[in-house]
Amino acid sequence: MLHFKTPLFEDTLVYKGVSRRIYFKMDCYQPSGSFKIRGIGLLCSHHAALGASGLCSSSGGNAGLAVAYSGQKLGLKTTIVVPSTTTEAVRQRIRKLGAWVLEHGDVWDEADVFARSYAKHHNLAYIHPFDDPIIWSGHASMIEEMKNQGDKPDVVVCSVGGGGLMCGVVEGLQKHGWSDVEVIAVETHGAASLSASVEADELVTIDSITSIAKTLGARRVAQRAFELTKEHPIHCLQVSDAQAVRGCVDLLDLYRVLVEPSCGAAFAALKTDHPSLLQAKTIAVVVCGGSGVDTKEFLHWHHTFGPLISN
Repeated sequence: MLHFKTPLFEDTLVYKGVSRRIYFKMDCYQPSGSFKIRGIGLLCSHHAALGASGLCSSSGGNAGLAVAYSGQKLGLKTTIVVPSTTTEAVRQRIRKLGAWVLEHGDVWDEADVFARSYAKHHNLAYIHPFDDPIIWSGHASMIEEMKNQGDKPDVVVCSVGGGGLMCGVVEGLQKHGWSDVEVIAVETHGAASLSASVEADELVTIDSITSIAKTLGARRVAQRAFELTKEHPIHCLQVSDAQAVRGCVDLLDLYRVLVEPSCGAAFAALKTDHPSLLQAKTIAVVVCGGSGVDTKEFLHWHHTFGPLISN
């Protein structure tokens, strides 16, 4: 097991006169910086057990860091294909974990096509960032932990990019007898591929990613993520970039943790008027983390959205 058991913090939020118990599942404390290591670590370990000579994945962020960390721990050579938009800071973090970084394309989709081809040509195990049943099973482990750490929530709030985290959350809820627990799937405007699919009632690919929450930037969610919206009480919710950054500020103030807007978006959901959140007495929020942020980037976001996120 390459991931850590993370704490579940409890807080009380009084909003619009309603007192609610809030649990925060602090997966920002995972060794790779995000929840990704739960599922990706399990998948990488699976391929290692099958005798893989190395690993290859496509990611400009947290999945790449999780694969690089897994490769380091498993003693496997690792290649991460990143799009041109990946910051040098993230590339350096991946390299420090011993992985080789290749650049291809301007968006993740283009990097992923190349990564699949590269893995096949070099006889490496291809690791998808989010669309694999083994990954979802790994992510489901957080629900098992939560069941042993706190009370049953009425609602679980999680961010959605490609849908891997949500798939894992729902799998965990169903596995542990919490099938009636609602899920709030939070996206930012400009990266809302799940919302677009639900609205169209079919799996769709959005034209582009315009949100600053780049790690939510999958133009198309996993097929299973879309299917689950018909099988489980899942509600899509969109927040603005400014709200997501406000969520980052709130998490920094509350727990002294620095996270990406993709994570801040889930926290921001708590201040919306979504009926399920207003009616819930107990809410669990997945603080998914994110390593694609440093103080320089954070201050830039704060400067950009300052007038919009002031108290």
